[in-house]
Parts: sequence; C-alpha cells; structure tokens
Amino acid sequence: MKTLQSLDYLVFLFYFLVVASYGFWVYKKKKSAQTSSKDYFLAEGSLTWWAIGASLIASNISAEQMIGMSGSGFKMGLAIASYEWMAAATLLIVAVFFMPIYLKNKIYTMPQFLNQRYNSTVAMIMAIFWLLLYVVVNLTSILYLGALAISSISGISITACMIGLAIFAVIITLGGMKVIGYTDVIQVFFLVLGGLVTTYLALNLVSEKFGDTGIVKGFHHLLNSADDHFHMILKKDNPNYLDLPGLTVLVGGMWIANLNYWGCNQYITQRALGASLPTARGGLLFAAFLKLLMPVIVCLPGIAAFVLHQKGSFQTEMMQGGELNPDKAYPVLLNLLPAGLKGLSFAALTAAVVASLAGKANSISTIFTLDIYKKVINKEADEKKMVWIGKATIIIAMILALIIAPMLGIDKKGGFQFIQEYTGFVSPGIFAMFFLGFFWKKTSSNAALFATVGGFGLSILFKKLPGFMDLSFLASSGFSKANADGVYEIPFLDRMGIVFLFCIIGMYIISMIDRRRGVEMKGLEIDTKMFGMNKSFAAGALIVGGLLVALYTLFW
Repeated sequence: MKTLQSLDYLVFLFYFLVVASYGFWVYKKKKSAQTSSKDYFLAEGSLTWWAIGASLIASNISAEQMIGMSGSGFKMGLAIASYEWMAAATLLIVAVFFMPIYLKNKIYTMPQFLNQRYNSTVAMIMAIFWLLLYVVVNLTSILYLGALAISSISGISITACMIGLAIFAVIITLGGMKVIGYTDVIQVFFLVLGGLVTTYLALNLVSEKFGDTGIVKGFHHLLNSADDHFHMILKKDNPNYLDLPGLTVLVGGMWIANLNYWGCNQYITQRALGASLPTARGGLLFAAFLKLLMPVIVCLPGIAAFVLHQKGSFQTEMMQGGELNPDKAYPVLLNLLPAGLKGLSFAALTAAVVASLAGKANSISTIFTLDIYKKVINKEADEKKMVWIGKATIIIAMILALIIAPMLGIDKKGGFQFIQEYTGFVSPGIFAMFFLGFFWKKTSSNAALFATVGGFGLSILFKKLPGFMDLSFLASSGFSKANADGVYEIPFLDRMGIVFLFCIIGMYIISMIDRRRGVEMKGLEIDTKMFGMNKSFAAGALIVGGLLVALYTLFW
C-alpha cells in the first residue's frame, strides 16, 4: 500500500527533528567561525574521523544505490557488490597515497590542485565542467530519483517530494561543511538501521515462503534457490557480462571508476581536506568498513525479491509498461513493512537522498566560490563575502535542479548501471590527469588537456565502434560480447581501462615532446616518508583487506 500511517509520519518527524535540531546546535556552537571561508566549505580542523567516515558514506549512498543497486541485485545478484567492496579497497589506497599529497600541498578543491600542478587554463576548464556535471547531471538525478523512490513508498506526488527534499537539503547545507559532516553521522545511523530493517523483512519473507522462520534460514534459502546470484566474478556466458566483465572488477576498469570517484572528486574528497592526515585517514578507514556492510543493505533485498518473484510473489507490482522492472524491487519490499517500520525505512531513504544532495550542493558552492568567483569575478572578496556567495550558490543550484530535473526523463534511462556507464565517459581521462600529476613530475599541462578532451573523445569512439566494425573476433578473449540486439560491443568497464591506457600513453608522449621544447613543468613536492602509516591505521587496513579476500574467496 503506497501510503504512510500516522505512526510512520511520527517516526519520520522524529528523524527530521533530530537531524534539524542537531544541525542547528552545531551551527550555533560554531557560528563565530563561519566568517572563515575554509571553515564554512571544509570545516577546517573540526571534523572527527568518525564524522568524516560517516559523511563519506552518507554522501555516496543515495537513491541510485538504494533503488538501482537493489534492482541490479534482483537482476544479476551479489556481483554488483563489487562496486561497494572494491570501493573499500580504493578508500585505503586514497588514504595512503592521495590524501598525504593533497594535505601536504594544502589542496582545498580539485580545480585548485589542477591550477597548482598544471595551469589556470586546465583548472578553469575542469571547474566549469565539474559545475555543469554536478548541477545538470548529479544534483538533478539525485533529486529526481530520490523523489521518485519516496513517492512510490508514500504516495506523495513527485513534485512535492522534490521540493521537500530540496528544502531539507538546503537547510542542512547552508550551515556549511561542519553541519553537513556531523548531521551525516545521524543520517548514516538512520540509513543503516532502516536498511537493515528492510533486509530483515526480506529474509523473513523468503523464510516464510519456504515454510520456515528466521533470517538465517531465509539466507540459506537464498543461497540454495538463487545460487547463480551469489557469484562475484561473472563468466563470459553470463547475460550480465557486459555490465561486470569477469576479472575486470578485480584488475581492470573497476579500479578506474573507483579511484576517480573516491580520490579525484570534490564531492567526496572535500570531507577530508580540512582535517589532519591521521584524522583524514581514520575517516577513510571507517568509511571502508561501512562499505563492507553496504551490500547487506542494498544487494540482499534485491536478491530476496528475485527469489520471492520466482516463487510467485510481486507478479504485478514488479511490472512497468508490460515489462519486468528490477528497480521496483526495493520499493515493493518497503511497501510491505508494518506501520512504524515503514516510517523508519522511509526516513532511511530520505536520509540517503538528503545527505547526497547536501554534499553535492556544498561541492558546487565550494568550486564556484573558491575557483571561479574569487579568482575571476571578484578577486578582492573578503571571507564574509565568500561565505555569503557560497550560500547563495547553494540556493540557486537547488532551484535550477528543481526546474531541470523533470525535463531530463531521468526515470526512463535505467538505474545504477546506466549511471556508472555514462560517468565512465569522463573518468579515465580525469583519473589519468590526476594520477600522472601526482606521481610523475614531468607531466605537462598540454598532456593534461589531452587527457581531459582526448579521454572523453576516445570513450565515445569505443562506444560507437560496434556501429562500423565487427568486434566478434574479441569474443573469445572476453573483450566483447553480443548485446540484446546481437551486436558485439566492448564491456564499458573494459572500455574505461583501455581509454585510461591510451590517455597515459598519449600524456607520456606529449609530455616528452613538451620537455624537449623547454616547456616548464610544475611537479609537486613529494616525500616518500609522507606515505608512512601509523600502527592503528595499518592494522585496520589489514583487517579490511583480509575481509575482502575472504568475501571474494567465499563468493567467487
């Protein structure tokens, strides 16, 4: 039933009041520091490791994960969890190698890094690109998909849900990164608790379907009834191979997607850029542990819905336009929750969306204010003016998203896999530019421009390649597979890996040519000692690594 009961509204109101009250308390407590732009945008020196870790996850998990990844769990099973579990490994790499470079060189925004490492042209191009991407693609999709999911549970109109989410997010975002960081701790609590409630319900339903009781027996029935849904590494004959091409999730393009997202993305790295290195690393390690838990919340409900559907449940609820829609798996399960628990899961989904909106809006505000307004529009702007501009940018960006989102047909373009593939058009070039910028002092600004523009062009070329070239000869090696239309194409994660390699080779050649021409290089100062780890972080990293090995061994 797509309605909320009085008890559900009370639970949701409790969640709203807790988050809003705590956010207001944090804001009032630290209001005197709000005249500092770095404190407002980065919460410089104020966020603890647990606040950073919680904020990273709260900003990362949104409707596309809760709805889209559950849908992928329904369709292809636990293999989709590679995005979560490989992210845990990626967070450790970012903590050890990327974060020391950012903090030692006092990097506060990604365009600032590009300006410091390359030149102002590269930085400005990427600042504008990121602003357009964040406003037109990310902010709109989070807002619309979130509203769509919440509407499917509550029965409230999509427009009303969008406006409500936008207002809630703006309230939090206007308080600055400190308020976002600390309220995200509460958001993650509701997100995880509500998610676990949904998983508990799903496993119980499976157990009851087989005449048993309890979530342990429900999980065993999942393993027995959907064995094909519990393999992390898909074989070439698997119908979902184009989405997750075998070992590529361990040694190929999955690394490009994750390293770009977690290490070169203002939206994510901003949470740690205002902290000390030990605190930042502690936050990233905490986020890695939370990432190990996420598949329980976002994948298992989808697999449970698949088994229940195979046993005759949800035959009409899962249909859309006469076809089975896997993305309906999560909302269908939530609509079965009793009053009170449904309100808790409703709050969890809202928390996921609001936290992501707040984080994205803050990143938009930070890039515009520090990298465009301060450097181009008003170079004499004082700290108070910059904070004011940042707040105005948040409101304008959210209004634009509200206007644009309904026009994009986001609901017709698919779920999690679509988002990953089309983000992959830009990830290889951007990551190549950052990677060589970090670790090879001879990388030139012309090479960086090539990676930015050339990487995008190569991605489009490889996407369109099947239209004028038969790629069936690559099928035996696993580098191509026939799609639904019988056309052989390269899996998008493999495309990302190939484009990344082309970008690295191209950047090397261009950099060497520039060096012979006497072009000045602006390499960063890197001391190998800065990559050293303290004992507690090293121990935590070993535990995460050990758990990942165990999980992939168990569910290979």
